[in-house]
Amino acid sequence: MGISIWQLLIVLGIVILLFGTKKLRNIGSDLGGAIRGFKKSMNDEDNKPAEPDRDSLQEKTDAQSQQAETEEKPRDKSHS
Repeated sequence: MGISIWQLLIVLGIVILLFGTKKLRNIGSDLGGAIRGFKKSMNDEDNKPAEPDRDSLQEKTDAQSQQAETEEKPRDKSHS
């Protein structure tokens, strides 16, 4: 009850007649580019560290709090 080679060839012929070879080529190249992009992004994710170090997170938080303290300026009471 499987699909024979002749049935696949008939379906392929109908698809080529409906879409044309140029359109199928464009679809194939677009699909290939999408798959390559997906694989590249998956590899990029694998190369990144899973979780940042706690020490680096603490240093970043400390630096942000120090920056916030230096940005706060005392209000000039003469303009009140």
